[in-house]
Amino acid sequence: MREITEKTIDVGEILRSKMGAKARFVPSPLVSWLKRIAHQDEVNKFLWDNRELVGTPWLEECVRYLDMTLEVEGEENLPPKDDGKLYTFVSNHPLGGIDGVALGSIIGRKYDDKFRYLVNDLLMNLPGLAPLCIPINKTGNQSRNFPAMVETGFKSDNHMLMFPAGLCSRRKRGVVRDLTWKKTFISKSVEYHRDVVPIHFGGQNSDFFYRLANFSDSYLKKVNVAMLFLVDEMYKNVHKKFRVKFGKPIPWQTFDKSKSPMEWAKFVYDRVYEL
Repeated sequence: MREITEKTIDVGEILRSKMGAKARFVPSPLVSWLKRIAHQDEVNKFLWDNRELVGTPWLEECVRYLDMTLEVEGEENLPPKDDGKLYTFVSNHPLGGIDGVALGSIIGRKYDDKFRYLVNDLLMNLPGLAPLCIPINKTGNQSRNFPAMVETGFKSDNHMLMFPAGLCSRRKRGVVRDLTWKKTFISKSVEYHRDVVPIHFGGQNSDFFYRLANFSDSYLKKVNVAMLFLVDEMYKNVHKKFRVKFGKPIPWQTFDKSKSPMEWAKFVYDRVYEL
């Protein structure tokens, strides 16, 4: 696990790890700006102050730190932790960060840390979160590892928590919704006989974020510029109330040959937005 120091997060170091020698061409004013929108100093203070916490206790402290109020509905739909089965939990992804923190705190508490996220590998820089993560990088050469990492998660004896859109929700015609869900959670849940638990997380980011995301998606297709602002959006969402609703588990046998995996993914997507 990454060592925690008073400067655990170093944007310059992350750029060098991602860009290699090309990082030296990034202008220093741009690096300073990235540190500011990533709230580097504030995040490092939180990590240092909570350096003894790992896993679910760390997530719960994040919820307290961000002063999130979670209104949880449908907890009776969460399967008992001692039923001997493993599940795939799938949720919409409206906030791109603190929704994952909040859901992890609930699921981790219920199942004694026995769950794993499939996450962007950048989140491995957070030592308190890293033990719960299976890092995914779907860009560049590392994208070849994606199927193997997914397989690792589903072969394990942990529940899986996934955001099948793979990206934060977008706002189209005034409505905040996920982009098309990927089919991986369907095919793997069938292969490993895992029932699927649908989750709806209520919330949204700022108007600025959605305008930027739509611009980036339209004109900068190879660069997810909006992702740079997710930490800033997290801090904009402090002191807020969020509704979380768990639906009834969908048996894996439901996902038969009558529909394609993509069609079944859309079926679960629609079920989530009905919650």
